[in-house]
Amino acid sequence: MEGMLPETDAMPHESTWLGMNLSETAAAIGDLLRDHRGADTLVLDLREMAAWTDFFVIATSSSGTHMDGLERHIKEFCDERGIDILRRSHKPKGEDAPQPSPQGTEPEVRGSPLEWRIIDLGPIVIHLMNSRARAFYDLERLFSIAADIGRNLPGSSPPGKNQ
Repeated sequence: MEGMLPETDAMPHESTWLGMNLSETAAAIGDLLRDHRGADTLVLDLREMAAWTDFFVIATSSSGTHMDGLERHIKEFCDERGIDILRRSHKPKGEDAPQPSPQGTEPEVRGSPLEWRIIDLGPIVIHLMNSRARAFYDLERLFSIAADIGRNLPGSSPPGKNQ
């Protein structure tokens, strides 16, 4: 079993996925969301604190249509790079839990007001939220010790926090 896994100290800085640098890919998704007006976009490095994923990318959408557009841009980004979307879930307003969508299918409530979409790429999990859900669930606080590896562009600080 020796030599099968890289040393722990090297993993956070040298992680690759599908031949791509994992942290650069997560940061590129953050940039993509910022470029398409995803507000308060964060890219959180969870490698030191979670075994189930490496990065969260979190962005706030201004409307259901905007959320649809952000999801479409993420899908195009993934398709261009050969990245499979493992699972997508959504939480319609007034529902108690995210509703899973089978791999490769669109959420059944397309066009209805959504609070939160989760796009699971495996090592990167993307959270698209409306401002109410973002404030209520406050993922930034839950994962406050994770480093934001975003590119420090305008709109990259968490809601209500100074850079």
